[in-house]
Amino acid sequence: MADDARGAGEVARRVAEVRARIAVAARAAGRDPAGVTLVAATKTVPVEQIREALAAGIADLGENRAQELVAKAPKLIEHNPRWHFIGRLQRNKIHALAPWVTIWHTADRADLADPFGRIEPPPRVLVQVNVDDDPAKGGCHPGEIAAVVEALRQSSVDVVGLMTVPRFGPDPRWAFAFLRKLAVGLELAELSMGMTDDFEAAIAEGATLIRVGRALFGARA
Repeated sequence: MADDARGAGEVARRVAEVRARIAVAARAAGRDPAGVTLVAATKTVPVEQIREALAAGIADLGENRAQELVAKAPKLIEHNPRWHFIGRLQRNKIHALAPWVTIWHTADRADLADPFGRIEPPPRVLVQVNVDDDPAKGGCHPGEIAAVVEALRQSSVDVVGLMTVPRFGPDPRWAFAFLRKLAVGLELAELSMGMTDDFEAAIAEGATLIRVGRALFGARA
């Protein structure tokens, strides 16, 4: 497969291919494919390619960088996408992002309760968990999750689930299974886990949100 998605119709073809893979993985796990939301990760992706994905049926877009999301969102407003913020959170960027973001995936500390608590209506938030103590990744320690969830809820934040980015390796399923166990214990329904290289394994372990970039848009610029 070509490593870029610049040809006419290529993004639409890739969207269809990824959706087919989602369906196969979900059915193999005894799940309804409709229970898995495909979030198109658009870091560095030009607006023109994002429009192609939206035209192909993508409804959910995920951005890692606040400045990119704030720049792109007004240009795509006619498509009314659901924006997910999937990058590391800085307190001073939350106010600018709030008018656009539908779901925040990366709350990882209690001090975010204050800026999130100022958003109306209450934001939908997932707590990011660093399941394997990777210093290169964001996320709270598994032992801190309950305190982070409680702090957010005390500020009227709607905590809906957990998110993780495991270390790159041959078998990420243990990390996804571990996150699912944590979510069950906290009675949280949403699991944001799985990207281009491992989303099928994540679906097998219960992912409800997968964040896919390269499989849809090709390698990043």
